[in-house]
Amino acid sequence: MTTGTVQLHRVLRAPPERVYRAFLEADAVAKWLPPFGFTCQVHQLDARVGGTHRMSFRNFSTGHGHSFGGEYLELVPNEKLRYTDRFDDPHLPGTLEVTVTLRPVLCGTELSIVQSGIPEAIPVEMCYLGWQESLAQLAQLVEPAIPD
Repeated sequence: MTTGTVQLHRVLRAPPERVYRAFLEADAVAKWLPPFGFTCQVHQLDARVGGTHRMSFRNFSTGHGHSFGGEYLELVPNEKLRYTDRFDDPHLPGTLEVTVTLRPVLCGTELSIVQSGIPEAIPVEMCYLGWQESLAQLAQLVEPAIPD
């Protein structure tokens, strides 16, 4: 059974191209996506419509983790991503869908995220909090423009 949806909005001081890339490169995803206190291992990331991704988050304090994967449903370069996630844990049933929309603005990129289908066992507030932490790390990755 699914219960929840979270919606997030941010403006990042980075061009849409850099933000878009951060969602599709395995090393970048591993750096910014896990919430505070978690590590991430990306097992597979095939960034194309119909392609799939698999990764694991591990709680650094306890060592416990969970794995999940999904499929890319829609990819519009530098504008939109839509993909699914499904947990391996049978206590977290259902398929989540994530839609990421990017829009260029004067100071960078307006980022909107909608995640729906959150399993009943995950409090929506905790999911929202986790996304806030992830987006803070995303900003730290994409906002610096460091010359070679």
